[in-house]
Formats: sequence, C-alpha cells, structure tokens
Amino acid sequence: MNEFEDKSIEQLEEPQYNTLNLGPTHPATHGIFQNILKMDGEIIVDAEQTVGYIHRAFEKIAERRPYYQITTLTDRLNYCSSPINNMGWHMTVEKLIGVEVPKRAQYMRVIIMELARIADHLVCNAVVGVDSGALTGFTYLFQWREKIYDIYEQICGARLTTNIGRIGGLERDFNDEVYKKIKAFLAEFPKAFKEFSNLLERNRIFYDRVVNTGAITAEKAMAYGFTGPNLRAAGVDYDVRVMNPYSSYEDFEFTIPVGEKGDTYDRFMVRQQEIWESLNIIKQALDNMPQGKWYADVPEFYLPPKEDVYNKMEALIYHFKIVMGESDVPKGEVYHAVEGGNGELGFYLISDGGRAPFRLHFRRPCFIYYQAYPEMIKGGMLSDAILTMSSMNVIAGELDA
Repeated sequence: MNEFEDKSIEQLEEPQYNTLNLGPTHPATHGIFQNILKMDGEIIVDAEQTVGYIHRAFEKIAERRPYYQITTLTDRLNYCSSPINNMGWHMTVEKLIGVEVPKRAQYMRVIIMELARIADHLVCNAVVGVDSGALTGFTYLFQWREKIYDIYEQICGARLTTNIGRIGGLERDFNDEVYKKIKAFLAEFPKAFKEFSNLLERNRIFYDRVVNTGAITAEKAMAYGFTGPNLRAAGVDYDVRVMNPYSSYEDFEFTIPVGEKGDTYDRFMVRQQEIWESLNIIKQALDNMPQGKWYADVPEFYLPPKEDVYNKMEALIYHFKIVMGESDVPKGEVYHAVEGGNGELGFYLISDGGRAPFRLHFRRPCFIYYQAYPEMIKGGMLSDAILTMSSMNVIAGELDA
C-alpha cells in the first residue's frame, strides 16, 4: 500500500508561507520604515516592524545645545504639524523657569497650533483616500495646506519646519496680512473641505475598503499607550487640551469627536470632525483676541528686538548671552505635554542648572502606537495593511529620536 493513500489532501499539504519586505523604501509606506510580513497568499499571518532607519539622536544633541536652539530639533519630529512641536517645547521651558506668557500670546499660539492640526489631518486623510484609490481628494486638498503654509510664512518666514515662536511668547505680533489670510482661509476652506467630505465619507467603494480594517479595541489601545485621534477612534475621549489645558484652551468651547470600532474608517472620521472643531477654535480665538503684549518679560531668555540690540546696551548684552547660550536655567524636573497632530507629544526635561538640558526625553506618539501595528494587521489583506498604516498617520520623524 502506498504510504500516502490513507492521508487526506489537508494532511499531505504543509502550509507554505512567503516572507515579504514592506519597506523600508516602499512608496506605499510613506516613510522610511520596514515591515517584515509573513504571508499566506494575500493574507498576513504575522508581522514584525523595524524602526531606526532615520535615527538622528535628537535627545543627545539636545543635551549639547542651548534651550532656544532645541526648537529646530522639534520641527523634525512630526514635520506635518511642526508648530505644535515648537510650542510644546517652549511651554516646557517656560514651566521650568516659571514664566507666565501673556494671554494674547497664548491665543496667538492656539491659532497657530490649530492651523497646524488642520494641515496634519488634511495630509493624513488625503493619503488614506489615495491608498484606497481616490487621488482627486489628495491633489485638491494640498492647495489648502499650502494656504496654511502661506500663513506660517507671513508669521515667521518659514513654511514646513517653522522654528516658530520663542521661549516666552512670539517673536512678533500678527500683522494685518496674517489676519487677512486667516480670515480668508476660514471663509473659503469649509466649502472645499465639504466637497472632500462628500467625495469619501459616504463613498461605497471607500466605505467597503476602510470599515473593519485595522481595528483595535479601546482596552488594547490604552494598553499600548495610544493617544490622540487613534485612541479617540476607539471610543476613549482623551484629549490633552481638555484633560490638562494649556495656552488658555480652557477658554474655548469645542467637542472631542470619538469613534466606536477603532478601525480605519473611525480614525478617518475622527480627524474629519476634528478639522471642523479646529476651525471653530480659531474663529473663537480671533473673535476674542486679548490686547497686550505677545511676549513675557523674561529678558534672559526672550531675544530683544533688533532695533533695541542696535541702540541699547542692555539689549545687546541679553542678545549676546542668549545666542551664545550663557543664560543659566534653574535646577528642576518637569514634564509638559500638548495635543499634537498624532496624540500626546510630551517633553520630559531634567535641568541641573546648566546652560543645556541634563536630560531631555521626547514622548513621540508615533513611536508608541506603531508598536501595535503588527497586531492590527494580522489576519488582514496586504492592501488593508497599507490603509491601516496611513490611517494611523505614522510619521517616520517621530519613530526615532
């Protein structure tokens, strides 16, 4: 008797898996990171992510830099919304040195941060559309992101990596052109964004691609340390702006959108709704803008105006000390967090009283929630893995610091 005759086909066939490298330079990953996938045909059986392709040692570099020079490092974390990173760092140092920023500067910061949140969410949701086969929304929305960058440029002269603001406030007041551009954006953008929403939110093809894709429960999301839109999509209404208000966010009325399933569609919809809420916050800030100065009285840390540097000895001395990193800060240990585009962006700062941090740790939300990615894509299709990654808004600059 043949030894195989009494065995079924299922017993004779051993599972055969393929290993697929998704990245580190695959265009669909939208960044420099690698995922090693164990595939059963088109089904993902197992996955392992790899980070470290753009390790830049930000935290160690920061320990060798004066405090005001660290702002440029924060630009390169989540570069889709770098002004939020800048403001978060400035507020951390202000907490350490015990400075209260004037109300006007706080409202100006809120406007800048909410514009950055809109730009961040526009990129994320437009890319989700692209990865589901809808390119039109991406090309249409990017012109509106550029209009936000026009506002940045009018405020500080930069667009992508903004280095915006200073420890103690803003470098200058908003001029008339800034207000003009912001008001024009508030008037014109909602119509265009509504068209984008109509294109995708109830589109049957898009709906079938994203519903129940890359889902995660609220319990698992919290266990992994999720924050931001990815956590709120799972049904947890945690938002740093409400739980631990900063920069006068307690003065504003806004809703925290939450989802139910924690899938790709919920993540997409949470960001969609947050864009509307950000527009509402900006409008409130403009309507109730306080009068007064846009910087605190901290000459040891706040660069004086150039006109004063050229004509006043005290201003020249302070300018020299700040630029050369000769302003000592108090000893202390502080943690400050802001609601970044991707979640809770925190700065854990230890000072030994010197001119640079003794230790500085960036809490990067992408680095934390990306650890859940393999679990979220197991059992799904390869095409679903791309959509899941896009909807998580994984920014490579935040994975390594």
